[in-house]
Amino acid sequence: MRKFTIMIYSIASQKGGTGKTSSSISLAAGLAHKGKRVLLIDMDSQANSSKVLLHNYQKLSKEETIYATILERKPLVVHHTNVRKFDIVPSHILLSNTDVELTTAKDHREARLKTHLDTIKDKYEFIFIDNPPALGWLTINSFTASDHVLVVVSPGYFELDSLVQLNKTLDEVREFFNPRLALLGFLFTMSDPTINTSTSLQILRQTYTSKVLNTVIPRNVDLRDAHFNKQDIFSFNKNSKAAIAYDKLIREVFLDEPAKEDAVAQP
Repeated sequence: MRKFTIMIYSIASQKGGTGKTSSSISLAAGLAHKGKRVLLIDMDSQANSSKVLLHNYQKLSKEETIYATILERKPLVVHHTNVRKFDIVPSHILLSNTDVELTTAKDHREARLKTHLDTIKDKYEFIFIDNPPALGWLTINSFTASDHVLVVVSPGYFELDSLVQLNKTLDEVREFFNPRLALLGFLFTMSDPTINTSTSLQILRQTYTSKVLNTVIPRNVDLRDAHFNKQDIFSFNKNSKAAIAYDKLIREVFLDEPAKEDAVAQP
């Protein structure tokens, strides 16, 4: 008998450049480095998670990616990464046609991911979905399949303003497709010692109070360098500020463990 419950987490942001994909990779890889069985589903047609984690990504056909599931209703094709116990379902550039293709679909178009994910989810302890920076049918498929949504927010007025529409989408998915969907919280990323960052974080906490996670992810060049070298941040430099911050986040939210004394990210 299972002693744990599978949780599926959508990582979302309506704007690009917020650190959404970096957070998806770091959370999934961080848990895998702790010995957890983890699956990451790349639903973003830019396929950045896939390009970082799969060294042979350029050789994959569209039938070996999430494209086959969303557009052709075929089973999920899972690939192993270089990190033990860490698998990925990669994305494809042609996934950008999804909104056009699904507009006229007559099946349960919102549940194409959920239908096939339900058949394999018991193999994992944690499942993360890296969503596109848009609120179309790909994101709706992810939200329909998920238990929780983690919203990634970076400093700036437009980033905060975009949260209104994202919250409306969450409400609509709950009403029509997935009533159990819950907001895990808002993750503040790309933090630096500037007035803009301080003001943005203050407004976010005043607006959403307890829904803003305690851990703040700093702006850190090691994240960019890790991805350039096709590695997650823990494989690249486990002592970097970003790795320490994501480890703190994992302990705070996913493992319910106290952070190590040397693993405290500064806001």
